[in-house]
Amino acid sequence: MADKRPTILQIIPELDTGGAELSAVEIAGAIVRAGGRALVLSEGGRLAPRISAAGGEFIPFAAATKNPARLLWNARLIRRMIAEEGVDLVHARSRAPAWSAMLGARRANVPFVTTYHGAYNERTRLKRAYNAIMAKGDVVIANSQYTKRLIEDRYGTPSERIRVIYRGVDGEKFDPAAVSDKRKAALLAQWRAAPGASIVLQPARLTSWKGQSTVIEAARLLKADGRLGNVLIVLAGDAQGRDSYRQRLADEIRAAGLDNHIILPGHVDDVPAALALSDLAVVASIEPEAFGRVATEAQAMGCPVIATDIGAPPETVAAPPRFGPAEATGWLVPPGDARALADAMSQALGMSTEARAALRGRSRARALGHFGLDNMRLETLDVYDRLLGTNLKAGYR
Repeated sequence: MADKRPTILQIIPELDTGGAELSAVEIAGAIVRAGGRALVLSEGGRLAPRISAAGGEFIPFAAATKNPARLLWNARLIRRMIAEEGVDLVHARSRAPAWSAMLGARRANVPFVTTYHGAYNERTRLKRAYNAIMAKGDVVIANSQYTKRLIEDRYGTPSERIRVIYRGVDGEKFDPAAVSDKRKAALLAQWRAAPGASIVLQPARLTSWKGQSTVIEAARLLKADGRLGNVLIVLAGDAQGRDSYRQRLADEIRAAGLDNHIILPGHVDDVPAALALSDLAVVASIEPEAFGRVATEAQAMGCPVIATDIGAPPETVAAPPRFGPAEATGWLVPPGDARALADAMSQALGMSTEARAALRGRSRARALGHFGLDNMRLETLDVYDRLLGTNLKAGYR
């Protein structure tokens, strides 16, 4: 196997937006750079062209189906593809396609890897059984220590089968020096930001557990206290069909008298430029984030960040009291606590120029040192190498 060009097949329902989808693109590029062949099965989306741009091969596939009969049929198709394409390892990044991928990989006798990307809901036995597929890989990649503990507690997966690999942030893409004034001006015009406005950004899809309502209430409290000032809060995210939820947020904004302070611009493609413009980034999730890429991307851009103190953010954000003022890169607040969020926002926006500059420097250093994209790529390639007896990791360097 060491002399053969290894072929790695990843499968994910869609390639539209999200951390799992972006990780699939990033690892496809790493496989190719390391001398391997990267196949990605998916129904497609806005990120699909990036697979080909990275040298991988995007293969349209009904990977989003949850129909049991179709899952079995997909398993047959995957097994056939393994044989025809010479696939050496299958890597699943989502639950429904993971069932087909596991069956296909086991029948073809090739290694099967999963990445446990989310803190999945397990309110029923059926849902628990459905989710358990993500803990059945020969190696289970957890995207944080929080996720690792979740896997061990829920499924009793041995610790030695779980590999913690943090999601990677691209230090070249997320670099303040790489964002042109033109890119920033385009977003400012789109957002209709008033001159001199302090911008608070929450980049998250519009779904209730991401906590947009808490951000709106925090802004209402700041306004009532006379502390809101010239602040523009950008709730940037795709509704993904949740039009009633978007309308609910718009109604909350209007009822709080915040139409001039909060906007819902939809999906933002240029996240680095959005963070470069922002005085503060917010991760307000009221349910645990298995990782939460926004926190590390914000830090890479030198942008102060407030996150909720559940899930993985305590691993990614250096916050008091665990970290002192000379080490802190942001703040952690209890989930759903609008008053605590308002106070943290006020503190962050009120920092002196010197304190902000110091925080920017240590935030970027922490993000690239602990959560750099190359770290994620090399550690993932190491998983493949250990299962296949290959040397992709050395090829990547």
